[in-house]
Amino acid sequence: MAFEFSFEIEAEDPQTGGRNGRLATPHGILQTPVFAPVGTQGTVKAMRPDELVTLGATLVLSNTYHLYLRPGDELVRDLGGLHHFMQWNGPILTDSGGFQVFSLSQTRKIDDEGVTFQSHHDGSYHRFTPEKSIAIQENLGADIIMAFDECPPPTDYEYVKRSLVRTHAWAQRCVAAKTRGDQALFGIVQGGIFPDLRAQSAEFLLGLDLPGYAIGGLAVGESKSEMYTVLDQMNPILPRHKPRYLMGVGAPEDLVNGVLRGVDVFDCVLPTRLARHNTALIKGGKLNLRNARFERDPLPIDEGCDCYTCQTFSRAYLRHLVKANEILGHILLTTHNIHFLLELMRQMREAIAAGQLRPFADEFLQHYPAVAVTT
Repeated sequence: MAFEFSFEIEAEDPQTGGRNGRLATPHGILQTPVFAPVGTQGTVKAMRPDELVTLGATLVLSNTYHLYLRPGDELVRDLGGLHHFMQWNGPILTDSGGFQVFSLSQTRKIDDEGVTFQSHHDGSYHRFTPEKSIAIQENLGADIIMAFDECPPPTDYEYVKRSLVRTHAWAQRCVAAKTRGDQALFGIVQGGIFPDLRAQSAEFLLGLDLPGYAIGGLAVGESKSEMYTVLDQMNPILPRHKPRYLMGVGAPEDLVNGVLRGVDVFDCVLPTRLARHNTALIKGGKLNLRNARFERDPLPIDEGCDCYTCQTFSRAYLRHLVKANEILGHILLTTHNIHFLLELMRQMREAIAAGQLRPFADEFLQHYPAVAVTT
């Protein structure tokens, strides 16, 4: 089945790279810039699908590596595909599994054909190639799929240079292997923190004329300033008329700085991971609800927040839940954290439409003095 993916820019901020877009997928329209909560195992931790809809989530990300190992991509295919399996009716993005192969596997061996690795579950051996990654993602049936790439250490110039040759060859093989017309294949620009390698990678991938482009290999050890410098470089290089996806980035200040630099799509485990560590996102930082100072605090996490958690429960109650290790504590903190990031994206879309992204960003980032590096 073929589907005509399209991306239309609906508004552009006159002072920055920020833009509002409309990305059409087989499972609905994405208004960009958009943040995707991560559902690694086919579920956003501590959230039901209907709760995500209520919060305003429109896109979720699931993980090729994890779903291949458990329960198996063929099982997901046979049970109707990932949308039906996890009962999420909106767009889904799957990564290629490349990052997890390189970061999670106990032992791995890389060659020009692919990667042999051990499962982090049981130590069993598996083999990923570009063709295998595409086959898995086609079985899963996500709307947006990613080319298989190598995610190298961002500051080792010689290694990154050699790695690009492999990543680019793998991207070509992914294009050749793809058979489904209802999935959009995005290429991943690599190159570490090095401007010449980033430009080389972007130039090669643009020659493949893919429906979208991801910026990979960031938020993996480089400084905030280095990450923003790479985004500054990518903004004028990547084609204006195609969506841009910054992989694995979700800190509030990074979302703002990314949108300023023309990024359209983000994903990150941050809101759910922080919740599991008893932490809530607030403007300018975080609150650890295990802190003794919240024992008798009658206030919500954030008095200005209209999420269910803040409208209903006190910090004292939330502290009680996390101290008692009650599941509800993780659910309520996850609800707040996802709402916080989705609301931030909504506010930025409004600011772009009004031509006011720069003052919005300046006001927001003044609460993050250690990391507020803007264009």
